[in-house]
Amino acid sequence: MTQYSASTSSQHVQQLWFTGIEQIEVRELIIAAPSADEVLVEVECSAISAGTEMLVYRGQIPNDMALDANIAALQDQQQYPLQYGYASVGIVKSLGANVEASWLGKRVFAFQPHASHFVTKPANLIAVPVDISAEDAVFLPNMETAVNLVQDGAPALGERVVVLGQGIVGLLLSSLLAQFPLAQLHGVDAIALRRERALTQGVKNVFDPFSAADIHSLKETLAFTANTTGATTIAGADLIFEVSGVPDALNLAVDLSGFASRIVIGSWYGNKTAAIALGGDAHRNRLRITTSQVSSLAPELSGRWDKARRFEFSWQMLRTLRPSQLITHRAPLADAPILYQRLHQSPAEILQAVFSYSHS
Repeated sequence: MTQYSASTSSQHVQQLWFTGIEQIEVRELIIAAPSADEVLVEVECSAISAGTEMLVYRGQIPNDMALDANIAALQDQQQYPLQYGYASVGIVKSLGANVEASWLGKRVFAFQPHASHFVTKPANLIAVPVDISAEDAVFLPNMETAVNLVQDGAPALGERVVVLGQGIVGLLLSSLLAQFPLAQLHGVDAIALRRERALTQGVKNVFDPFSAADIHSLKETLAFTANTTGATTIAGADLIFEVSGVPDALNLAVDLSGFASRIVIGSWYGNKTAAIALGGDAHRNRLRITTSQVSSLAPELSGRWDKARRFEFSWQMLRTLRPSQLITHRAPLADAPILYQRLHQSPAEILQAVFSYSHS
């Protein structure tokens, strides 16, 4: 291993802390220089998750589970005050004495809480390809989630597909699905901004779940003539993805289903619950309901796929789709209390928000 001189100076940093329900603090402190096996990363941008992260902000995380059992920085955090965030991109600025010199100056991605700088081991970093910008790279976890959803749903030629929820994951998922030769691809979301953007991502039709007329139109679109008499049967969607974050959306998924339809649940609801109607047609229709979680791979894929292969493909999709176009709000970390309150009170105004860090 190539030796490199260690950094000996400490670093002033800003860190974001969730201190209570709807309470945010930006703390300034000094962190020690990286040890022999660590590096210091200067963050360029970090993305706010309007799903899981807002559950933290609203105090809707179950008390009996870690925020993410698969991200080291979040495993032991359950109670306020706590740090959160899992999409940071920055530049390696200094190295410990035992770290390979090639890391210096690299742009890297990390599953790391919001902060201007952080110290970690290289094993916790993912090198960003040189042709991908920081603002595209920050979408890596959402893109991997979208790729995982497609793998779990396994859309087939000519199928009718509905995506419930057109937040960032829903939009990326829709963009991937638009590359398949589907018969129909529909998006459903209550927020007009998201529906409008979905149409630019390849979705053919969009619907408001709270509009009876829209849902009636969607059901008509999913119908087909079943026999020569002209009688119309509601065939339903072949495949439905639920990524809205709203538990009650599962009832709409069931309502849009037909015989042997597949429902893939990509949302994490925290401590939110809803009564789901699984009797009647839902029971007779032999629905297949699958939960999808990006921290693992479906067993049927694990013989040929691993996390490294999925990341490689996710980078390829980031190059193709350039999701930085979905960023609607950029703010310094100091404005975090205002930005989170706006996300909480006026989500219809924001598609993707990121913290941008300036370093003198």
